[in-house]
Amino acid sequence: MAKHPFSFLHFLLCCCFFSTLLSPSLSSVEVEALLRFKKQLKDPLRRLDSWKVSDSPCEFFGVSCDPMTGLVTGISLDNQSLSGEISPSISELQSLISLVLPSNLLSGYLPAELNECSNLWELNVSVNHLIGTIPDLSELRNLRILDLSSNYFSGPFPSWVTNLTGLVSLALGDNNYDEGEIPESIGNLKNLSFIYFARSQFRGEIPESFFEITTMESLDFSTNNISGNFPKSITKLKKLNKIELFANQLTGEIPSELANLTLLQEIDISRNHMYGKLPEGLGKLKNLVTFHIFENNFSGEIPAGFGDMRNLLDFSTYRNNLSGEFPANFGRFSPLNSIDISENQFSGGFPKYLCESGKLQFLLALGNKFSGEFPGSCSKCRDLQRLRINENLLSGEIPSGIWGLPKVEIIDFGNNEFTGRIPPQIGIATSLTKLYLVNNKFSGKIPPELGKLANLGKLYLNGNDFSGKIPSELGVLQQLSSLHLEENSLTGSIPAELGKCGMLVEMNLARNSLNGSLNPDNLKNLKLSSLDLSMNQLTGIVSSNLLQMGGDKAFLGNKGLCIEKNLKIQMHSGLKVCRGNYTKEEMLLFFIIASVLVVILVGFLVAIYRECKKEQGRVFCEKSLEI
Repeated sequence: MAKHPFSFLHFLLCCCFFSTLLSPSLSSVEVEALLRFKKQLKDPLRRLDSWKVSDSPCEFFGVSCDPMTGLVTGISLDNQSLSGEISPSISELQSLISLVLPSNLLSGYLPAELNECSNLWELNVSVNHLIGTIPDLSELRNLRILDLSSNYFSGPFPSWVTNLTGLVSLALGDNNYDEGEIPESIGNLKNLSFIYFARSQFRGEIPESFFEITTMESLDFSTNNISGNFPKSITKLKKLNKIELFANQLTGEIPSELANLTLLQEIDISRNHMYGKLPEGLGKLKNLVTFHIFENNFSGEIPAGFGDMRNLLDFSTYRNNLSGEFPANFGRFSPLNSIDISENQFSGGFPKYLCESGKLQFLLALGNKFSGEFPGSCSKCRDLQRLRINENLLSGEIPSGIWGLPKVEIIDFGNNEFTGRIPPQIGIATSLTKLYLVNNKFSGKIPPELGKLANLGKLYLNGNDFSGKIPSELGVLQQLSSLHLEENSLTGSIPAELGKCGMLVEMNLARNSLNGSLNPDNLKNLKLSSLDLSMNQLTGIVSSNLLQMGGDKAFLGNKGLCIEKNLKIQMHSGLKVCRGNYTKEEMLLFFIIASVLVVILVGFLVAIYRECKKEQGRVFCEKSLEI
């Protein structure tokens, strides 16, 4: 039997006809559902003002529709400051494919009615304030992306997610689940490429089934209580570009096979209990951007290949037992942004190519055994914010360009053997908040340009050989809270301007050669919790205010300092009393006593004279008068 040539066309026309009959009623149902959803929300930015009674919701802010049917397929309200609860009415949107509500202030429970949105492909309610147990949503068989992270969900971990075998991306971390183990059935998710299970209260080991998910590209099990040896099976995941296992209880060594994961860009296994040497092959991971292994027990040297990397941005190995010389070319070819190699045993010359790209912001290498001079090439670090190389064996002069880095906030050269002066270029470092030069061999005058550093809060120049006067320009530093100039060779008087440093809480000028009168009025407005002016050559009277701030020990070794007698008694001070320093009452009493003594003496002499006049003989008189 021959087919009618227009039968299929007629069928389409009929479908369109009936869809036009159905669409108004379906649209009104969806409008009503969305308005009920809106009713339970607070919208301070008024993003939902367009959500009004209408024939179609397709013009609503954040709503998308199927162009053929006009039915709602997506709601996207990311970071709109919305609060309130998610209405179960959302389940009436039968064609909904995407529900994206992250980074708001949504609270209450996640409605179980979402199971009725059988076409849902993406559900994202991350970074909200949702609470309670996560409802079983295993009916959503079409889900590809599920993100419930960074809320306040509690109860057992939702192991039902392992039934959603179509998932590509799964993020359930940063919630308050009961402590438990990672479900063994996690291996069912054969299509998974992204997993975020950080801060999920997991204990025990990662199941072996997980390492059969060969599609995996990014894994994050950080900040749990995962134990056992570092999983060697992780090397099966050839597509991995990100490993986040930091802050767990992992032990053992890094398997050499990890170097076979050539797509790796990020490795963070810090804050575990791992040990051993770093596999030499790690230096061949040419795509590596981030490498964090800090706070472990690794030993040995950094693989030489790290010096040839082209993409490395962030390198952190602090608090390990790594040693030897640093790779000579480290940073030479990479856009290095941050390096922290503190508290290890690195030795030899300080790496000189760290600032080659000019993008370095954080340079932390304190607590090692680097020796020799600090490289002048670090003057290229114009974006540097933190520079800490204290507690090494470095010597020589600091290149002048480093003192004037415009964005540096912390400079710490303490506990080395540096020499030379602080140059005037220090005045260019206007972002500086902390300057530590403790226990070196710096000399010369303290530059007045320090007064230009309006953000300076801590100034530690103690334990050097600075000479000359304390610059009065320090008095303009309104953020200065700590001033340590002790153990230098400073002379002159204490500048009265220091009394204008309203934030100053500790001041130590001990063990210098400061002289001049200590004027209490100059410092009376300071609220010091710590004061030490000992072992100088200061003179004058110590006021009660200063004595309360520092106690006796703050003024010892100043022979010219003294204290009022009444204050000595009142404060039980051991400082000497000022000469001639008597109260009016004491002076009056002294006058009375002296007067009485004079009267007694005069009376005694008069009595003797009268006795001589009597008939007792001239000899008696002469002897008495001699007495």
